[in-house]
Order: sequence, then structure tokens, then C-alpha cells
Amino acid sequence: MELFAPAANRLTFEEYLLYQGDPDVRYELVRGRLVPMATPSGLHTGICQFLVHVLQLHLVAMDRPLVVKTDLGVRTRDDTARIPDVVVCNQPLWQRVCARPGAGVLDLGELPLLVIEVTSENQREDYLLKRAEYALVEILEYWIVDPKRARVRVMTNPQGEEGYEHSDFVRGQNIVSTALVGLTISVDQIMSPPLVEDLLREEQSQLAEERQAKNQAIRQAEFERQAKDRAMHQTELERQAKDQAMQQVELERQRADEMARRLRELGLEP
Repeated sequence: MELFAPAANRLTFEEYLLYQGDPDVRYELVRGRLVPMATPSGLHTGICQFLVHVLQLHLVAMDRPLVVKTDLGVRTRDDTARIPDVVVCNQPLWQRVCARPGAGVLDLGELPLLVIEVTSENQREDYLLKRAEYALVEILEYWIVDPKRARVRVMTNPQGEEGYEHSDFVRGQNIVSTALVGLTISVDQIMSPPLVEDLLREEQSQLAEERQAKNQAIRQAEFERQAKDRAMHQTELERQAKDQAMQQVELERQRADEMARRLRELGLEP
């Protein structure tokens, strides 16, 4: 099959889900035609990996039942399915996709919470066509990460009079998201993303330090508990010694009283 299916041989959505083309090429379905996606640049890949990592950390920290995925398709029309760079959806939707045969694509009505596109050469797709499609199916929030302009455009309110409303965030600013309240991520980080592997090493090092500090605190608490137990034991020994001394004094007093009684019986003054 050709990379672009001829008009007489367009694919249905169901056929697209089962299509087996070049394993090294990802395809979107656009009005029944297969459209190969460009191979991402290194920066494009780094930005996507960083976003996935940060979003996953945020969702775990906020204890939200959501998942962050790449290569997850989103159906936007009867004969169109896009593959955003990053998709955030709820766990039941993801489980539903995993249970179906064929390509992993959210169907109409299975709306993700957020989709993210990192622009490449064909920016018109992201700024115009995909924006209109995502707004039409009412995906709550859509980000366009534009490395060339060093800008992140966050689009919300797909039900607005003209579709999405948007806010632009540039270097020196943190992104404000209505879909992911409390998310802290700067445009500078996105445009110059650190290696996720370095972040993981840093997190592991921090966890190791926290574990070490926790273990040290536990050992210190155990040492103090043992010292307290020893002090209590010493106090108990001293109390017992005092009791024994008092008992000895009482015993000697009783003996003296008994001796005095016997002397009196013998007519002697003690």
C-alpha cells in the first residue's frame, strides 16, 4: 500500500487501526489518507521525554488517576486520527484502549484531558488544522510547544465562540494549566530540557540521602530509647536499694525493740 492512499483506496478508521506499514514510520489518518509523520529531531524527542517525566511526577504527587502516554492516537473525525506527541487521559480510557486489538487510538467520545504537540517543519498542522480538530471534539486543553519561537501556547475552552482561547508563555515564565492545577514547569526547562536520565539519577540520590537521614534518625531514636531505658533501670535499682536499706533499718529497729522488751522482762533498764 502506498504511503498516501489514493482517493479510490482510502482507509476507514477500522482499517487504519489494523494497518501494517513500514515499522519505522508512524502514520496519521487524515480524511481517510495515510500521512507519514516526520522523524523527530533530537530536541523534539528530549522535550517530549522531559514533559512525560514532569507530568508523571505531578500526577503521582497529586494522586490523580491519570496516565501520560506517547504514541497514543486521538480520533478527531470519522476518518481522521491524530497522534499527539504527549497525551494525558484517565486510567479507564487507557485500559479500554489496551483491551482493544490494533493501534492504540482513543475513539470519538473518549476524550483525553490534555494533548501536547511539539512543532516540527509543518507548523500549520499544529496551529491551524489540529487546533480546529481538537477543539471540535472538545479536548479540554491543548499545548503547542514551539522551540523556534521559544514559546508554549496553552489553549483552553474549546467550546468558545471561536474555538480555543489561548495564552502564550515565553522564557522566564511558568506555564499555567487549567487541566493540571498546581503544575509547576517553566518554559526555559521545556526549551532546554535536562536529560531524564540525569533527573532520575538526581532523584535516586535524593531518595538515598533521605533514606540515610531517616535511618540515622531511627538509630538516634533507638539510642535515646535505650539510654532512657538504662536510666529508668538505674533509677529502679536505686529505688530497690533504698527500699532494702529502709527494710534493714526497720529490721534493726524491730530487733532493738525486741531486745528492750526482753531486758524489761528481766527487770533491767535497756
